[in-house]
Amino acid sequence: MRSPLLLLALAAGSAAAAPREGRYEARLCVATRPDAVPACGPADVEVRRDGQLDVRVADIVYRVAPHDGRLGVTTMHGLMKIDEFDAPYVWAGDVLRFSDAAKDARYELHLTPRR
Repeated sequence: MRSPLLLLALAAGSAAAAPREGRYEARLCVATRPDAVPACGPADVEVRRDGQLDVRVADIVYRVAPHDGRLGVTTMHGLMKIDEFDAPYVWAGDVLRFSDAAKDARYELHLTPRR
């Protein structure tokens, strides 16, 4: 079952502003079942001027683009598209939360400015 707080946060849309353009170190957490504890690992993030985020985890890139109050998420391996979905989202400080309803997966991206 999904967390009521997560659902409330996602329903609120992008309450906080996206981070400034630049490169960030990050931690990407993914839960693939409603009751699962998220698995987390390091990621490199580039926030572009247009608001798109490129989230790199090893050789996988998540292209995350806000549009019309939602995120377009495209997962790439090199030039090959692995997956694509639209998702509600919310920024809470330096944390981006979104979910893939069709796969019942939820994501949290925790950004840290590069040193």
